[in-house]
Amino acid sequence: MIRVLLVDDHDIVRLGLSTYLETVDDIEVVGEASNGQMAVDLARRLQPDVILMDLLMPVKSGVEAIRELSASGCTSRIVVLTSTVDDKSVLEAVRAGALSYILKTSPPHELTTVIRQASQGLPTLDSKAQKTLMGQVQAQNERELWQDLTDRELDVLRAIGTGKNNQEIADSLGIGIKTVKTHVSNVLLKLCVQDRTQAAIYAIRKELV
Repeated sequence: MIRVLLVDDHDIVRLGLSTYLETVDDIEVVGEASNGQMAVDLARRLQPDVILMDLLMPVKSGVEAIRELSASGCTSRIVVLTSTVDDKSVLEAVRAGALSYILKTSPPHELTTVIRQASQGLPTLDSKAQKTLMGQVQAQNERELWQDLTDRELDVLRAIGTGKNNQEIADSLGIGIKTVKTHVSNVLLKLCVQDRTQAAIYAIRKELV
């Protein structure tokens, strides 16, 4: 079962999501939070596989919650499920550590697919969000992209650049394989590349290895 934490400040949205996900055989809703701080607390206690996170919430925003969870080493995959695709929200969510970004207007079957992919560490970007993110990337100098990586993500990028696989990276950095997969997904998203090969080429071109 894929254990999911729902985070949204609207009761009706959480109810709708929970009711639908209860009909899906391989997904279990293990908790609900109505603000970012509650999301952080529940995520640490429940350790869900996937967190469905809204962005615009009271007490602590979704981006703030994502940033705090990422900094604390939380291994839950975070899927942003929101109604906005403005430039700032997409870029901040990805930089904070969100694995995927989809809209609340997405059809139900698409949501379950994204949850399943997220549980395996596979990122998904809604087409509108991807367009927005690429627009932001094009407006930046390429060198700035790797500067947005955390120190650990930069270590992982350098390892990718030398041709190491996930297990070899885990062994060399002294971290778990699941954590490595999370870092790799974050690196691909932040560099806006499609796969490890493109990430390796980027690292070599930027003389990071």
